[in-house]
Amino acid sequence: MIFVTGAAGFIGSNFVHHLVSKGHDDIIILDKLSYAANMDNLFPFKFPVEVVDLVNKNYLEELFQKYEPDIIFHFAAESHVDNSIDDAKPFVDSNIIGTLNLLELSVKYKVQKFHHISTDEVYGALGYDDPPFTEETPYNPQNPYSASKAASDHFVTAFGNTYGLPVIITNCSNNYGPRQHREKLIPKTITNILEGKKIPVYGRGQNIRDWIYVEDHCQGILDVFYGGGVGQKYNIGGECEVKNIDLIKTIINIMGASEDLIEYVDDRPGHDLRYAIDNTKIKKTLNFYPQHTLEEGLRKTIDWYKNVMGVTK
Repeated sequence: MIFVTGAAGFIGSNFVHHLVSKGHDDIIILDKLSYAANMDNLFPFKFPVEVVDLVNKNYLEELFQKYEPDIIFHFAAESHVDNSIDDAKPFVDSNIIGTLNLLELSVKYKVQKFHHISTDEVYGALGYDDPPFTEETPYNPQNPYSASKAASDHFVTAFGNTYGLPVIITNCSNNYGPRQHREKLIPKTITNILEGKKIPVYGRGQNIRDWIYVEDHCQGILDVFYGGGVGQKYNIGGECEVKNIDLIKTIINIMGASEDLIEYVDDRPGHDLRYAIDNTKIKKTLNFYPQHTLEEGLRKTIDWYKNVMGVTK
């Protein structure tokens, strides 16, 4: 039996769709159903759904007793940096305490593999000329969100080392694709264009991110799960570094909109300049390569949001 935490969220729901496409039907949905989750993301599946806050360890233990999971894919996390700057406590609760509860119960009920999905933001920020993050890059989180994810990564590693829990960590670059909450950069840009609204751009849009289409990330997770070494960590990147302003202009161009929609706003505190992932380990050991170019992934994403919003042109 497979537990997928955060399965109604963006990456988690796409991963469930990917699991089903690979023939899995032994999935249990665990999700707090916070504002960023949407059960429509899991249509048309009829898997058991358990609405649970991972901080509630007593109820979480009841689910372990009920379903006896063999495998856990842990996606559940508070993930919006701006929200973490406004209030860090929900990030501590969900990302650290929630992960700790899962780990303790996984040891107690002898889970066979615990796959923790994390982020490249734990590594900190890069300058324009710095080499990309590798698995050996020291952690240097720059905001409350990335600090909470770094702490959860360390707990996962520690439970593997201390208790022999079979763990794997993957750290991914920025995901985009269907089912993402519209507060994030790419869906906000797409939906604002469709609604004729201004597109806010922090600073001058010079921050760089390494983008990966969510379906490629999901395949990378499965590649690591089946072929990766227990106790190892793997970076999963899209090999697609783009400045925010160039990304936004690309979306505007694909959608046939006007750059007049761009509105520059004050930069946010602690806004990391650049993230970039070195994919060497996963490429050499597991032959993983992203399958979507940025334009291909953006066109699929735009089409999905148009369909959801009922836009036909």
